[in-house]
Amino acid sequence: MPTRTAPLSTRRRKARRSTPRAAQSVACGRIVAVDSFGTLLVDYAGNPTSAALEARSMVPTGRAVVGREAVLAFEGGDLGKPIVLGLLHDARPGPKPATRVEVDGGKFAVDAERELVLRCGKASLTLTRAGKVIIRGTYVLSRSSGVNALKGGSVQIN
Repeated sequence: MPTRTAPLSTRRRKARRSTPRAAQSVACGRIVAVDSFGTLLVDYAGNPTSAALEARSMVPTGRAVVGREAVLAFEGGDLGKPIVLGLLHDARPGPKPATRVEVDGGKFAVDAERELVLRCGKASLTLTRAGKVIIRGTYVLSRSSGVNALKGGSVQIN
């Protein structure tokens, strides 16, 4: 006596139900750093390690995204393999860092909340909220046709 088999559509449904699927989830996290290769480092609730994890990204990024909140997905449901889907927009009112250009006065001003860094190769100029000015470079030259004054509460040379 021939055996009866279930119709193909029923067999497919049963196969789908019995196949374990990876957990698909989306989370909000924070971009904590960008390494020297441009790789994003993110942290989020549920991070399986105590350190920030490297993340791939679907959106163009750079150092300017550090500190921003991001929407994360996880490759194959693996919480150790985050992918940045996008950045969250903060629509709350209030003061935000701004760039302004004054054309009449011939002035270009950039405002930052905590720190402003200008970087080119091995040289950088950093301004902090606390009033520190940090100049770094392999060769630093200060030249003046007039007075070149060095003033401070204390001056340390070497």
